[in-house]
Amino acid sequence: MDFARLRTLRELSLRKTMASVADALFISPSAVSQQIALLEDEVGIELVERRGRGVRLTPAGERLTEHAGRVIGILEEAKTDLAELKRTVAGELRVSAFPSVAASLIPRTMRAMANRFPDLATTFDELEPMDGLAALRAWQTDVAIVDDLTTAPGIPEATVEMLHLLDDSLHVLLPEGHPLADRPYATLRELSEEKWALDTASITYSNVIVKACRDTGFDPVINGHCHGFEVVRALIEAGCSISIIPGLRGRDYVGKLCLKEIRPTIARKIFVAYRRGEKRNPAIAACISELQTVVGSLPSASWLVSKDRVAQTLAD
Repeated sequence: MDFARLRTLRELSLRKTMASVADALFISPSAVSQQIALLEDEVGIELVERRGRGVRLTPAGERLTEHAGRVIGILEEAKTDLAELKRTVAGELRVSAFPSVAASLIPRTMRAMANRFPDLATTFDELEPMDGLAALRAWQTDVAIVDDLTTAPGIPEATVEMLHLLDDSLHVLLPEGHPLADRPYATLRELSEEKWALDTASITYSNVIVKACRDTGFDPVINGHCHGFEVVRALIEAGCSISIIPGLRGRDYVGKLCLKEIRPTIARKIFVAYRRGEKRNPAIAACISELQTVVGSLPSASWLVSKDRVAQTLAD
């Protein structure tokens, strides 16, 4: 059986639609459909049932997907074994992370990797935690940085290992001159009458904030649905809104805004994830080591307060 077709079938079992598989494999939806049709011709049995815009695997498709996963896993394990034997950090390494962590950790890690290992090509994909884990399962990334705030219960799974990198917490971002600006912290209850701007690029993260507000007893009035932090920041600077952002994202921000701790703390743990057993791969081990070095070099929380502006450097 053709290996590429088996991989396409496995992707379909994970992503459920031809369009999403096409995006993941960088081919057209018609090419995905053709791959599945050719595989069905090859094995002589129907593997998928098309239902509206999605598909569902038949019992034969599910059984073949299980075998395909083992075949792909064995091949990846063989690559790891050979890389370990060579003891050289070379080839290609694919890393994914979500925005608030990526901006702080990935550039410095990639630069250090390029300086230390010139024969290793490191590429980065911006992926939300659940997407990063899916990419790991599909062998589309080698290292994924994830958190426990936006991932589903039961993560990690048997095929994925996770190593704790750092802890972070959410902070409220206020405009200059806000009544709470001189306070060392703010509570969600004190923010219940505010208007909120949220970065909805990650709907999962936005839902975490909304749920925290509802658990406190109110629905946030959202007057800014933004697809990036730049617009959120502009709305806050203009005095239109407030927002909640990860402390790690606020670490490098300096401007006419106030960043305050939230009490009680809304904490998150950040992990580096990789397929089980692949820490033996010298490239993956080197990447994890560099990430730990970068995390260890982050400055501790400090607050510089003046009458005119609040500048902060925050890390865990």
